[in-house]
Amino acid sequence: MKPVVFRVSLLAVIATMLLAACAPAAAPATPTAAASASVFKIAVVFPSAHNDAAFSQSMYEALLTVQKDMGGPSKVEIAYSENLFNVPDAAAAIRDYASKGYNLVIAHGSQYGTSLEQIAPDFPKTAFAWGTSLDTFQEAGINNVFAYQADAEQGGYVQGVMAAMLSKSGVIGITGPVEAGDAKLYVDGFKQGVLATKPNDKVNITYTGSFSDVSLMAAAATTQIQNGADVLTGSSQSVVGAIGVCKDKNVLWFGQQWDQASLAPSIVVSSQVYDWVPTLEDMIALVQKGVLGGKGYTLTFANKGLVIQYNPSYTVPADVKSAADAATQGIIDGKITVQP
Repeated sequence: MKPVVFRVSLLAVIATMLLAACAPAAAPATPTAAASASVFKIAVVFPSAHNDAAFSQSMYEALLTVQKDMGGPSKVEIAYSENLFNVPDAAAAIRDYASKGYNLVIAHGSQYGTSLEQIAPDFPKTAFAWGTSLDTFQEAGINNVFAYQADAEQGGYVQGVMAAMLSKSGVIGITGPVEAGDAKLYVDGFKQGVLATKPNDKVNITYTGSFSDVSLMAAAATTQIQNGADVLTGSSQSVVGAIGVCKDKNVLWFGQQWDQASLAPSIVVSSQVYDWVPTLEDMIALVQKGVLGGKGYTLTFANKGLVIQYNPSYTVPADVKSAADAATQGIIDGKITVQP
């Protein structure tokens, strides 16, 4: 399967066409040294749609912000392939981007790590990045891979505090994809926040085993509600299924990875949002200096990589918001420790 590639740089397209016109008919068009110096080329492989209101969109929106801040498409070219849940297809896309001379190729999914470890050594002049993980493969002698992760348990804890205070039944539901990565961190942190606030509350956790199956997530949410949950949260690209059920049943929802208020303005209380902009800016600066990898990045409340975004369409009671803000500051100050 050949992934569909989208490019956000008219200038780069025109430049390539002009170069091709001047080259012999049989020769492939390749970037010139001047073009590489003037346009920083970033490619990213997404496991889901780039506008999934979750993990993929958090990176896509950050890329657009970086592109704008650095001078627009004439300075930063962005290409992406989406819906590559199938790892071999994603690996093919990663290799294709590297072979085309992109400066930074991002494999935005923890399932892509093994593929990246195999591909990166074949392109020593290309910088790669992947997450969520902090493994840059330097122990394997690879020096051109960055890694990034989110301490999702922090926002999970804060939203768990709010969930406990807002729940009337004392039953909280959590729907996750698989028991790993930032999904597990978030789930564990949310549970800790609930029980730290109301130790007698019941927290029901369901892992569907899939990042992409919307119907499984919807079914998990339905079961949670039938078992008494009046507040739910979840992680992964498939939570749109759970949010739809919560909207129909008028059950509160807490978002994760991206601001999910637009999906159900009446029932989304807040969302933990991942901000990858500083991470991307630092990676780009290092690549421009000739450093192609070897550094790991972590999003936290302290470095503002994690943000609790309140839904303006939902009125959070003053005492609930005060408790959430206090928990956030407590985590930053080290007074509250959330176990990963």
